[in-house]
Amino acid sequence: MPILVSGSVAFDHIMTFPQKFADHILPEKLDDLNVAFNITDWQTHFGGTGGNIGFCLRLLGADPLVLATVGTDFGPYGDWFDRHGMRREGLLEIAGVRSPQGFVTTDTDNNQIWNFYEGAMARAHEARVEDLDAELDFAIVSANGKQAMLDHARVLKGRGVPTYIDPSHGLPLLDREETLQLIDGCSAYVVNDYEWSLTLDKTGLSESALFGRCDVVVITHGRNGSSIHERGNTIEIPPVTASRVVDPTGCGDAYRAGLIHGRASGYPFEVAGRMASLLGAWQVECKGTQNLVVDSESFRERYEREFGSGF
Repeated sequence: MPILVSGSVAFDHIMTFPQKFADHILPEKLDDLNVAFNITDWQTHFGGTGGNIGFCLRLLGADPLVLATVGTDFGPYGDWFDRHGMRREGLLEIAGVRSPQGFVTTDTDNNQIWNFYEGAMARAHEARVEDLDAELDFAIVSANGKQAMLDHARVLKGRGVPTYIDPSHGLPLLDREETLQLIDGCSAYVVNDYEWSLTLDKTGLSESALFGRCDVVVITHGRNGSSIHERGNTIEIPPVTASRVVDPTGCGDAYRAGLIHGRASGYPFEVAGRMASLLGAWQVECKGTQNLVVDSESFRERYEREFGSGF
């Protein structure tokens, strides 16, 4: 059965700043910020959280069903879906608007500044779970229009579909009650350490209180690996060191794809977390969010090299 991937399908414009942001931002002037970063490289790639997670799942042999709204400029991206054998029935084209556009600048410390034009994503809630005929094996609700995230999570959890919540860039859109609505009863809440701190601040609850509202909380810590908190038990997932750091864009989406693929394939969280860590590091080694070249066999071989045993 397919894995539902709810999230944005966007064009990513990836730019490089050959210095450090910190060297050009005065902390005492943050309330009066006026700074420009001259970029040395600009490339446009297929992206968006839904598109990236779906693409990585497909590389690993899964059957992702991406649920999203797109604009009238989607044609080349649609051809990309077709070439990779990805389903299109979850995509709804909105007339008269462009697809979402992400603009990211990365400095030499791999810090990133993002801007995002929502375009067709503003109507993402019109691409409904209820309109899909497919039986669903698994689902992830990633960053999207706010109403879409809330609607999709509610319907999926109501149907008993194991549902992961990954708010990422969409977290600032949510108020306290909306954040808790997403977390309550989900199979896993997946965030990076900054987003976890923001979740604690936004909800006003303790870590233990939030751990008790869903089955699992997964927190990524960048180069320090990740931690999986499952009903009182914490599993520390070691980091995988990238052979070279080319571009961090999309590594979080790759991590989530590896995690979901592992769990949907029946592996325990310790194994699925390592699969996630590996795929995230592998993504860092290539430019752009959907240029990773990997298949099930090469993935298994590298997993064995990294962790000393297979899955």
